[in-house]
Amino acid sequence: MFSKSQEFSYSNLNRKVYSLFCFGFIILIISLSIGISVGAISIPTSTVWGVILNKISPNLVEQTWTMGREAIVWDIHFPRTLLAIMVGSGLAIFGSCLQSVTRNLLADPHLLGISSGGAFGAILALLHTGLFIGLLTVPLLAFIGSLVAAFIVLVVNRITIVTSADRLVLAGVAVSFIIMAGANMLIFLGDPRATHTVVFCMLGGLGFAQWDQLIYPLIVLLFCGSWLFFQTNILNAMTIGDETASTLGINVNKFRLIIFIVCALITGVMVAFSGIIGFVGLMVPRIIRMLVGGDYIRVVPLSALFGGIFLLWADIVARTLMPPEDLPIGIVTGFVGGIFFVWLLKRN
Repeated sequence: MFSKSQEFSYSNLNRKVYSLFCFGFIILIISLSIGISVGAISIPTSTVWGVILNKISPNLVEQTWTMGREAIVWDIHFPRTLLAIMVGSGLAIFGSCLQSVTRNLLADPHLLGISSGGAFGAILALLHTGLFIGLLTVPLLAFIGSLVAAFIVLVVNRITIVTSADRLVLAGVAVSFIIMAGANMLIFLGDPRATHTVVFCMLGGLGFAQWDQLIYPLIVLLFCGSWLFFQTNILNAMTIGDETASTLGINVNKFRLIIFIVCALITGVMVAFSGIIGFVGLMVPRIIRMLVGGDYIRVVPLSALFGGIFLLWADIVARTLMPPEDLPIGIVTGFVGGIFFVWLLKRN
């Protein structure tokens, strides 16, 4: 039984979470509209929604725009903004769950080298193996690369007896450097005429988004995100400690391994379509915990929502900072993430 003060506090927290969800969805719709509008060629918001409504229901809105602008909105800007939301959501979910199973609030797919593994696999597919199973080749090899990187980090964690959060991050950074050295070697040995196509794997970019490719990150995000949401009680137990989780009947090692595999799948597929984008999985879950506490039934969905919003705005900045050129989105997230990391060090 809760006391009246505890019930009041819990009720206030629920209202705060509900308000955050409502606020987040409103910001998401506004951000989506702005994200489709801006770019090398800016499109009025009225035209954006007119094109979208006419695509959903033909002739619903009188067409006052050219076919060129319609192509820019529907074929270039719209899939790009959707990909930004999906990648941001996936990386934020992964970061939040990784921080639970490692009990390390600094854990992030970028810092632990898992994103680098995905980039290695994507570069290998694009420059050396070829698309031997079609469009699935790049996300498949990116997933394998992320999985291998996660496995290497776990092995380093075990053989070096890493116990502190700081040393775990250092182990991940070391693995990341090794993998990126291998990726650079693949680029060096590859066809010089094709290396330009893999620059986005190193710096991050959403400019290659296409409608027929969005189905892959969408399926992975929905499947893995839903599964992780239903594991929130176990994730809560894992944050307390392995001993406590074991007394609750949780196979700690098996669950941690499954989380790494699922999150490697998310990271690999996202990296295959967006390149390396750092710090999203570190910043967003940390901010969400500051706002609503550490209960993962709130942290996971809110991280997904605000992770998508954050990366969408990072992409908007990347498109508008140096027009008509697109700044690699990894530069924007790296700049913001670096400042956030310094703030965390100062705060702690």
